Amino acid sequence: MEQGRVERRLAAVFSADVAGYSRLIEIDEEGTLARLKVVRGDLVDPKIAEHRGRIVKSTGDGLLVEFSSVVDAVRCTTEIQADMTGRSAAVPVDMRILWRIGINVGDIVVENGDIFGDGVNVAARLQGLAEPGGICVSARVVEDAIGKIDVAFEDLGEQHLRNIVRPVRAYRTGTGDAAPRSSLPLPDRPSIAVLAFTNMSGDPEQEFFADGIAEDIITALSRSRLLFVIARNSSFTYKGRVVAVNDVGRELGVRYVLEGSVRKAGNRVRVTAQLVEATTGRHLWAERYDRDVADIFSMQDEITASVAAAIQPALERSERERVARKPPESLDAWECYHRGMWHFANVEAAENEKARTFFRRAIELDARFAAAQAALGKEISSTA
Repeated sequence: MEQGRVERRLAAVFSADVAGYSRLIEIDEEGTLARLKVVRGDLVDPKIAEHRGRIVKSTGDGLLVEFSSVVDAVRCTTEIQADMTGRSAAVPVDMRILWRIGINVGDIVVENGDIFGDGVNVAARLQGLAEPGGICVSARVVEDAIGKIDVAFEDLGEQHLRNIVRPVRAYRTGTGDAAPRSSLPLPDRPSIAVLAFTNMSGDPEQEFFADGIAEDIITALSRSRLLFVIARNSSFTYKGRVVAVNDVGRELGVRYVLEGSVRKAGNRVRVTAQLVEATTGRHLWAERYDRDVADIFSMQDEITASVAAAIQPALERSERERVARKPPESLDAWECYHRGMWHFANVEAAENEKARTFFRRAIELDARFAAAQAALGKEISSTA
């Protein structure tokens, strides 16, 4: 029986998402959703229609759009980003909605209104390379658009994109409208970004394993209510780029950064990981894991569990040392709790009284701080 013919066409595809969306939702869920709805209704959707684009699908903060013209796609996205820059000027840095956009031209498969294929996948990966408020495009886009629209392109060189076999030459638009990455305020609890692990093997197959390790660690750490963990979509924007750890901390608003690498030789794999305090560059913890690749998934689970278990105590120690250096009057609820735990660990009557003072202060600052309430109850019962 003859199979139905697959519908294909050449198209310009743009993929977009909101930078730091998970953080924005955690800070103000209803406000973020309302502001995003306004931005979509007043700016993004009308611009797409104006430039004859078709919204293929919208998923939360994500957007996939198809254009028959490269020039229309580039013009649409540059106008959106320029308008967003103006809209964001009066908004606090940590509350700004900034789009990251990737554009690619390629052959796509059309099925039930959705689009698939390498042309779509490359656009999504280029989006991950774009900075908040910026646009990243493929070489084919530059070839088709240059001279037809007043936009400059900055060559980023060949990029090895996740799940894309061949390297892709990428460019950043140089309109000057994209907002620079500004410093974000640190959350009131320990915050960490897990960067994509570097594949040191020269074997593309190990790219999946390296990404899987980092993704699993993010998932494991996210289970802790006491940690603020940056989402994969934000931390993986640094993949394939040389960037200073303190810049990562400043741009993502985190105090700690976990980075690592994967190297395969024969039937053995070596995974290294290190935890760094982004604000000071101080190394807090590092470990190396050498394993046989016979059961790669079990090995991945084992390494993930080991790293997650080791990070928690290292973070606890670092937080207590940092809090101990701060004057009491400048402590927030989380820091009061850790100062109290530091005094409680000294097991002396005078120290216990100081611990109670800090626990009570933490509860005054945040009445819903369960950890401080539990610590106060435990401390009181132990001295009864």
